[in-house]
Amino acid sequence: MTMRAILALVVAALVLARPAPGAATQLVADLSSREIAITTGFAGTELLLFGAVDGPGDIIVVVRGPRRDQIVRRKVEVAGIWINGPSARFADVPAFYWVASTGPLTDIAEPAFLAEREIGFAQLRMPSADGRSAAATAPFRTAMVRLKDRVDLYEETTGVVVAADRLFRTSVVFPANLPTGDYRAEVYLLRDKRLVSTETIVIDVHRVGLGARIHGFATRDAALYGIMAIAIALVAGWLAGVIFRKG
Repeated sequence: MTMRAILALVVAALVLARPAPGAATQLVADLSSREIAITTGFAGTELLLFGAVDGPGDIIVVVRGPRRDQIVRRKVEVAGIWINGPSARFADVPAFYWVASTGPLTDIAEPAFLAEREIGFAQLRMPSADGRSAAATAPFRTAMVRLKDRVDLYEETTGVVVAADRLFRTSVVFPANLPTGDYRAEVYLLRDKRLVSTETIVIDVHRVGLGARIHGFATRDAALYGIMAIAIALVAGWLAGVIFRKG
């Protein structure tokens, strides 16, 4: 735990221990960093989310990445060759989705609350961008969640640790393939399955250094970037041929 995290926990505990008259603070939360800088050699990172509450209760933490459209394709075998078959396109799908709690979600919160806040894989709303029914897209939805879970972009765990009914913490793991954009960490305090308090923390995920310049160039001038990539590949192939001939 960093010194900043330790100090923040101490301050949070003191604030909750002595709330201002008429303003009972029930939840204080923060992250060890509110910024993730993706460099060329970025291999993922881990942030500590921590805080304090004013008494016993259950904690749910949800971290969501930027929403975007997502296409899921089913592979089919034709004459011994696997090719793209039927597909489904979903709208406003979180690029990153991470949930941690002090216990199983259905044991600490009402189903209506989980559905309203989209907490848990089963509660994520992924409307079809093509206007297809939920029944028709259900297999594709299941496949997409499974694939994102496999590449560490989706996770659901009971990894929130509470000490002395006051301090809580959990580690949020961000993988190397993390998309850029604005992320939101939502922290919920519940008692007897009822929401007591909530707090939201914004996380900025952005590229820096050479990787950021290359990505910006590829985005602004896609055609020129493609031509240069082809030219570099041709030159590299020619040089390799010359070297091997000499050898």
